[in-house]
Amino acid sequence: MPMKIAMIGAGSIGFTRRLMGDLLTVPEFADTTFAFTDIDASNLEMVSQLAKRDVSGNGLPAVIESTTDRRAAIADADYVICMIRQGGLEAFQTDIDIPLQYGIDQCVGDTLCAGGIMYAQRTIPALLDFCKDIREVAKPGALFLNYSNPMAMNTWASNKYGGVDTIGLCHGVQGAHWQIAKCIELYARGEGLIGPEDKVHRRDIDVVAAGINHQTWFIKCMWRGIDFIPLLPGLFAAHPEYAVTEKVRIDVLKRFGYYSTESNGHLSEYVPWYRKRTDEIGKWIDLSSWINGETGGYLRVCTEGRNWFETDFPNWLSQDPPKFTPDRRSEEHGSYIIEALETGRTYRGHFNVVNKGHITNLPDGCIIEIPGYVDRNGINMPVVGDLPLACAATCSASIRVQQMGMEAAVHGDVTMLKQAMLHDPLVGAVCDPEEIWQLTDHMLTEQARWLPQYASQIPSAQARLIEATNSGTRVLLKQTEGAARLHTKTVAEMAAAKDEARANAQAADKGKMTAAASV
Repeated sequence: MPMKIAMIGAGSIGFTRRLMGDLLTVPEFADTTFAFTDIDASNLEMVSQLAKRDVSGNGLPAVIESTTDRRAAIADADYVICMIRQGGLEAFQTDIDIPLQYGIDQCVGDTLCAGGIMYAQRTIPALLDFCKDIREVAKPGALFLNYSNPMAMNTWASNKYGGVDTIGLCHGVQGAHWQIAKCIELYARGEGLIGPEDKVHRRDIDVVAAGINHQTWFIKCMWRGIDFIPLLPGLFAAHPEYAVTEKVRIDVLKRFGYYSTESNGHLSEYVPWYRKRTDEIGKWIDLSSWINGETGGYLRVCTEGRNWFETDFPNWLSQDPPKFTPDRRSEEHGSYIIEALETGRTYRGHFNVVNKGHITNLPDGCIIEIPGYVDRNGINMPVVGDLPLACAATCSASIRVQQMGMEAAVHGDVTMLKQAMLHDPLVGAVCDPEEIWQLTDHMLTEQARWLPQYASQIPSAQARLIEATNSGTRVLLKQTEGAARLHTKTVAEMAAAKDEARANAQAADKGKMTAAASV
C-alpha cells in the first residue's frame, strides 16, 4: 500500500511544499498520498493547487488530497506532520504588541518569553485534539512530527498528555553548524590547511549539540582531528560577518565557552541580560536581517510573506514547478526520518525528544534536543551525559518555565500561567510581579477566542483589569514601537522587489540557514 502522510496546517506557504518536495526526492515515496488539512479553506486551496502542479510537473504518481476535515485527513495516516500557527498572524501580533506595552521587547516571541508562553496556551489544546485523532483513526503507531513552536512545550504536552509518540523538529542546529563551517573555513585557509578556493562543508565537521530547543549548545566540534571548542570564541569574534550580526551569541560564547545553536535575536529573548533595558538593545543586535534582533522581526516578515502570497498567487501558478531532485532537497529533518524508518538508510540528526536520562543534569521528562540515529529499527537517542554547568543552568531556568507554561495550557490554570510568566528570565528582568499579573490578564482577555481552556476564567481576568482601572491601581502602559521595530511593507512597496518578496513568502525557513544550506 502507498504511504499516507497527513499534513496539518497545510495552508502554510513554505513548509508544506518544501516537505512534500523533500519526501518526493526519495524514489520509494513516488506514489505517496499527501492529505492536506487546514482550518483556512482559502489558504489550503491555494497551496493544494501549487502542490498538485508541482507533482504533475515532476511526472510523479503521488496523490494530493485536501480537506478541512482534519479527522478524515488523519485517517489511516502512517505519519502526521504538524506546522500550524494557532491564532494565525492576528494572535501573533498580540504576542508582540501587548508585552511591548509593558517594556518587553521581543524579536520572535514564539518559544519563550511572554509571547512564546501565550503561544503555547493557544497551541497545546489544538495539539491534544490532533493527538486524540491520531490515537483513534491513524494507523497504529503513527509517528507525530511536530514543527510548530513553542517546540519544547508543544512536544512535552503531546507526549505526556496526548498519548502519541511525538518528535519535535527544528533546523537551528543545521544553521549554526554552517556558521561553524564558515569559521573553520577561514581558519583553515589562513593556516594553509586548504586552498584559497576550497570549501569546508558542515558534513566535514563532527559535532554534538545538546540542550533544549533554541538553547542547544555545541559541546563537541572536531575537524581533521582538531578540537575546535576552545578555538570557536576567537574564530567567531574575528569573523567579518558574525562579529557584527551575532553579538549576543558571541558574548555568551565568550562567557560560557560553548556556541548556541540559535540565532542572535532568538537567544537574546531567552536570557535576562541583553534586552532588559530598551536603550541598550541596539548595541547587541543588527538590522541587516530580522533574525539578528529586530523588534517583532519575525512577525513582520511573516506578515509581508502572507500578504505577498495572497496578492501574487496567480503568478506563482504560472511559474515552472520546482524539480524534485536530491541536490534541491532541504536540510529539514522530517523527510530523512521517514526515509530512514521506511527504507533502513541510516540518518543522523538532532531531534527534540523526552529526556530519559539522556542529559543527566537536566530533569527527566522535559524535552531536550540531542543527536539521534534513525533506521528501520526506529529512532535511537544516545546518552549525552552532563551538559557544561553554565549551559545546564540556562536550560534549567527555561525548562521550569516551559513546564509551568505547558501544565497551565493543559489544565487552564491561570495561577500557573502567571507563575510561568513570573519565572521567565526576560519577563522577570523587565517587569515586577504586579506588572506580570496584569500583563497575563491583559493577554488572556485579548486572546480569549483562541483559549477554550480558559473560557470560564476570562470574565474574571477582565473584571480584574476593570477594577484596577477604577481603583487607580492599574499599571501604566508604555507607548512604544520598541527599540528596533521596522516598517511592515505594503504590497505596493514589496512590488518594487518582486523576487525578494516571493523568496520571503515561499521560504520554509525565514531565518538564515545560508545559501549553502540548500546544497
